[in-house]
Amino acid sequence: MIELRRLRALRELANRGTIAAAADALYLTPSAVSQQLAALEQQVGQPLLIPNGRTVRLTPAAEAVLGHADAVFSELERMDATLAALAGGDRGRVRIGSFATGIVGLVVPAVALVRERAPAVELSVQECESPEVFDLVARGELDLGISMESDTAPRHDDERFTRTALMRDLLDVALPEDHRLASESAVPLAALASEPFVAPPRGWSCEDVIRVGCAAAGFSPAVAHRSADWTAVMALVGAGLGVACVPRLAQDEPPPGVAIRPIAGEPPCRHLFIACRRGAEEHPALVAVVEALRTAASRAAAEPVGVHMHERKRERVREAAGSAARA
Repeated sequence: MIELRRLRALRELANRGTIAAAADALYLTPSAVSQQLAALEQQVGQPLLIPNGRTVRLTPAAEAVLGHADAVFSELERMDATLAALAGGDRGRVRIGSFATGIVGLVVPAVALVRERAPAVELSVQECESPEVFDLVARGELDLGISMESDTAPRHDDERFTRTALMRDLLDVALPEDHRLASESAVPLAALASEPFVAPPRGWSCEDVIRVGCAAAGFSPAVAHRSADWTAVMALVGAGLGVACVPRLAQDEPPPGVAIRPIAGEPPCRHLFIACRRGAEEHPALVAVVEALRTAASRAAAEPVGVHMHERKRERVREAAGSAARA
């Protein structure tokens, strides 16, 4: 019988490319991972790895083993979900990983819904970005990961995960309130081609969304300032240092001096989704949390841009905090 820990070692090697990286992901030494892979190779009876310079390459036998391994892992998750349902349903701890604005805009509003619909479910929340959030879900350190489509997200055919679509998080333009376009009801993105931009750090998923949106409008944004904090991004806009494209989930509290305007036409957006380990989507506690997140996302997506949106978002946060305090 092939041991699951050996299959996991092979899966991590396939995902990360080197034994050292697989060892880091599994919290083991490279020597321990090598021993597990050697033992698995003996059990399989065929070579699994081929030296490839300083790394290794998987053989067809290793690819075949991984195809079956993913199915095994999914069935184990499905078994846990079935046993959880037999033991009393939607109860237990659900660990959620999300980027910061997803926590504020989706997870926090979902808290009140979880308290109301599934009071026996306990939530644990961790801030993390892609691709780390998917690594943590795959390793079993998180149950749900909230992220967005990007180059660092797993492919749709990745057998390790089940996805649930959440929402299109539209981007709006943040302008200094005395900007020539601040009085417009909607701003064409092309009208900002000559403006200095305040943007997220290079490599961030949202930076890709902004860059692609500007390219569709016929220009490449001239980034003058960068920040990983959306409040700081908007504060720099308010100081007159540039303009920005800001997701609606990130517009919790625009600072003074900033005008938020919709982007005319088809605005750039973040496509948000939930990922969990395949098979785990049937766990009653996860079902309850996913449904609460979908409800929160539906409400967020339906709200128009403007001051009333921010007031309603703050009210939902207060409601969630009150619900948590009463629980």
